[in-house]
Amino acid sequence: MGMLPERKDIPPWVEGSEDLKDPEVLQVQTQPLEALLGPAGSQILYSKRVSKVTLELKVLEPLDFTEVVIYGYYLCKRRAGWVLRSVAQWHRQRQE
Repeated sequence: MGMLPERKDIPPWVEGSEDLKDPEVLQVQTQPLEALLGPAGSQILYSKRVSKVTLELKVLEPLDFTEVVIYGYYLCKRRAGWVLRSVAQWHRQRQE
C-alpha cells in the first residue's frame, strides 16, 4: 500500500492517516446537495464542522451529479453519508 499524500488542509477533528485511508464516496444529485450545503457551497465549512468530517466535492457535468468524498472517523463519515443520501432520497420523492 502506498503512502498517503501529506495534506495541509486537514481539520483538527480528523485524526491523521487512519481517518484518511478509507473515504466514503457517494454520487448525489447536484440540486439536493446545493439545498443542503447552500448556494455555491456557502455552508460547507459549517457542515464539515458539525459533522466532524472533511468533504471533497467534484461536479460530474454530463450527469448533473456531484461526487462527494467523505473523510473522517468511521462513525462520523457514515452519519454524514447517511444524511446526504437521505436528503437526496427526500428530494427525489418530493419531485415525484
